[in-house]
Amino acid sequence: MPTELRPSYPVRTERLLLRPLTTADVDALVAYRSIPDLCRFVPFPPQNRADIEARLEGVFANHTLTGEGQNLTLGVEVAATGELIGDVILFYHSQLHAGGEVGWILNPRYGGHGYATEAARALLRLGFEELGLRRIIARIDERNTASARLAHRLGMRQEARLVENEFFKGEWSTELDFAMLATEWFASHASPTP
Repeated sequence: MPTELRPSYPVRTERLLLRPLTTADVDALVAYRSIPDLCRFVPFPPQNRADIEARLEGVFANHTLTGEGQNLTLGVEVAATGELIGDVILFYHSQLHAGGEVGWILNPRYGGHGYATEAARALLRLGFEELGLRRIIARIDERNTASARLAHRLGMRQEARLVENEFFKGEWSTELDFAMLATEWFASHASPTP
């Protein structure tokens, strides 16, 4: 099993480019990461320019996964226009258990076009096919129905509903846990044989 991920950038999908974030992305990142309603169900508060600049020098600066406990955040760019419309994250939780996690956030101006699904699917591919993970999860606040629907569209199965399991941003939150195994990924994404 590979134990590190060093993607060739950009990672291309049908309509998107997934790539490392840069200082040129600050305005686009602030445009959606500062929206209180959008940040309601994610593990960070609304962010301003200084917050984004600090992340670009810190957690966003990692462009590879070389060991467990690391994460890789990539910008989601529309290939046809060059617009940054969101970002996705892949966590490498455990080498022993070959486990990871995915997450996503998208500027609501670009919702409803399947971009988040396309970007998250590309992360699953990176995790399963290039990093060699065996199991990838997504943890979603139950009230975030759009993300729960997205996890279903990705083919992830809901495995748990943890009722009021976490005191999150001043209130009790119920968590939905979704997962996919590498065997399920490869069964549904196998290349057709000639």
